[in-house]
Amino acid sequence: MKNDSSFIKKNLQKYLNLLFLGIVLLLLFNSCGGDYIPKPRGYFRIETPEKNYVLLDTIFPYAFEYPAFSKILSDPHAPNQKYWINIDYPNFKGRIHLSYKKIDNNLNKYLEDSRKLVLKHIPKASSIKNKVVNIKENNVYGLVYNIQGVGAASPYQFYLTDSLNHFVRGALYFHTTPNNDSLAPVIEYIISDIDHLIETFYWKNN
Repeated sequence: MKNDSSFIKKNLQKYLNLLFLGIVLLLLFNSCGGDYIPKPRGYFRIETPEKNYVLLDTIFPYAFEYPAFSKILSDPHAPNQKYWINIDYPNFKGRIHLSYKKIDNNLNKYLEDSRKLVLKHIPKASSIKNKVVNIKENNVYGLVYNIQGVGAASPYQFYLTDSLNHFVRGALYFHTTPNNDSLAPVIEYIISDIDHLIETFYWKNN
């Protein structure tokens, strides 16, 4: 009887030990896997150059200050338009495209064309904010469009005019798949350059 009792106690102790071990493992598994929260997606840090501007002083009918590290290039898609240029940001695969047109009783057409080009981005835009440009001392008037949205191909567009002779339209583009979340630091950086361009813009042949 003593041997039977001892045998039962030993087996019962083993059973309790295994049961305890199973409960501990189950608790550990639930704590590690059950409440797992994935980390938000991150993006690589983008280094931006220090701000330094130079004056675009040419035979063009307009002038402004632009970033010293960027490149001014003629528009290869419009070889007959000598006053159309691109301000390239090679490190960011970005470009500010500027087109110029002489006004000949057709200002309303240019204004409507600019509005239509902005409206093309509505399907990808979460919002479009407008800002009026009114720089009387330089006779520069216009409108800036801040196009917000992850997939917007051109997040910043604008037009400038003296209302009588000159009309300039500008647009920011990137040579990459639109993902304005990852490009946000670069977009904000170039937007400040565009704002500086507008603030320093003036007509040379009024």
